[in-house]
Amino acid sequence: MAATAASVLDTRREQMFPTLTDAEIGRLRRFGEVRFHAAGEALARVGEPGLGLSLILAGAVEVIQGSERGRHDHIVTHRRGGFMGELAQLSGRPSLVEARALEPVEALVVPPERLRALLVGEAELGERIMRALILRRVGLLETGGGGPIIVGRADDGNVLRLDNFLSRNGHPHIRLDPESDPCARTLVERFEVRPDELPIVLCPGGELLRNPAEAVLARCIGLVSALDPDRLYDLVVVGAGPAGLAASVYAASEGLSVLALDCRAFGGQAGASARIENFLGFPTGISGGALMGRAYTQAQKFGVEMAIPDEAVSVEPGEGAAPHRVSLANGERVRARALLIATGARYRRLDVPGIEAFEDSSVHYWASPLEARLCAGQEVTLVGGGNSAGQAAVFLAGHAARLTLLARRPLEATMSRYLVERIAGLANVEVRSGAEIVAAEGEGGRMEAIRWRDRKTGEETRRAACQLFLFIGADPNTDWLAGAGIALDSGGFIRTGSDAGAGRRPLETSRRGIFAAGDVRCGSVKRVAAAAGDGAQAVSSIHGFLAEAGDLASSPMAVRASA
Repeated sequence: MAATAASVLDTRREQMFPTLTDAEIGRLRRFGEVRFHAAGEALARVGEPGLGLSLILAGAVEVIQGSERGRHDHIVTHRRGGFMGELAQLSGRPSLVEARALEPVEALVVPPERLRALLVGEAELGERIMRALILRRVGLLETGGGGPIIVGRADDGNVLRLDNFLSRNGHPHIRLDPESDPCARTLVERFEVRPDELPIVLCPGGELLRNPAEAVLARCIGLVSALDPDRLYDLVVVGAGPAGLAASVYAASEGLSVLALDCRAFGGQAGASARIENFLGFPTGISGGALMGRAYTQAQKFGVEMAIPDEAVSVEPGEGAAPHRVSLANGERVRARALLIATGARYRRLDVPGIEAFEDSSVHYWASPLEARLCAGQEVTLVGGGNSAGQAAVFLAGHAARLTLLARRPLEATMSRYLVERIAGLANVEVRSGAEIVAAEGEGGRMEAIRWRDRKTGEETRRAACQLFLFIGADPNTDWLAGAGIALDSGGFIRTGSDAGAGRRPLETSRRGIFAAGDVRCGSVKRVAAAAGDGAQAVSSIHGFLAEAGDLASSPMAVRASA
């Protein structure tokens, strides 16, 4: 029997639930206010906005989480020196756990904005608290506790879509298959759900959604809320990949008010990478999700307001102190003194007749643990010859029975050497250079085989394949900028700096006060580290622009940037 992996609750419990000393409690008093709770009173309810961090001064509080079976599982009992809260409390999002006073309780409540100030102002103590908040979220992700329940067939494309959306956004959830789980069948029968309405999602607050769009699900579980149309941000960042998150962290840590938007999830393409091994400072490698998750949490620590998923659809001129206005797909508008476009690139589709029939269930554009589960013991095909394709091939080969890698050119011409050597050592990976897919076969939305053609000889080969992964490059995500007056090159990438016009600051576009960073800009290096560097450099130029406009004349950073 295979050994069960130890949970974070088993291995790092002391770090998850530290007890602060009296001296440490005294240092935190300036950040909150004391509240009293009677025995039996709820201090937190699943689905309701959290109060922030609650430090117990006297009494006892039990924290529990719900499960897919309807029971309540004990997590911890906090007494003096213990504190309630996890990552959701950095931004005041709905609680993922229940908490109730077992006896009269006195607690120091630190609201989200003061919690962020605590984490920055009390560096050593703040580090311990932040580690605990992160580990608590990891524990909830392991169990799915406090999150929505997705009910639908495991191979349903819409189940995969919703599962991937929540996973990419680091949100706990549970997935149940009505064909094998009696609880799931009971839910389907109780709510009289028709087959064409699956999957359903049961939100923590009790609301039932029938095959919802990601934006609808996000609002139901409190991932995103309405934006204040009257608020003027110093900087609005469109795109929360490496460039956008880096810019958000640097700008917010230097005192700017920042709103970050993304239409799907934080992390961009990097966040979907199974493993990144050439990012500075991680000699053993790190998954894209883990790297981007740290950046996302860091941005919230410094007070970045996150609106994910919220899709920007146009940029229009503003007026007065708000020269830029961004319109969103949901009809909302936000105002900004400066704007950073970091929308990266979108995956290229394969131009093969009929392949769209398999898009929801068998064709994938990234390789996460979710896709890896689909590949277990299966025949898999991957198309692409770059580093992203190589990383995905190495990762998926550990799960698939056999993986066929198709590339137009020899891997040595397009892929890093360490990946080429690693792939060569995998017994269940076959590399076919100079090949291109010409057909995909299957029924009922499920792929069964693919055919490829040798570009030199014209010979065709048919191979069984239930999953197809495409890493064939990307195009700049700039269609939404049509009519914005922002200069693009012939490939649709944004021109910046001197290439955009005389007198433009580094990374500034042809429109004053609008900047671009990362893969979306002309001449960028398509690497995670380069995108993060772009984001940092853009903030320096933004400070200079705002100082010139008179918005940040007293800012030390602005003075240095304009010097």
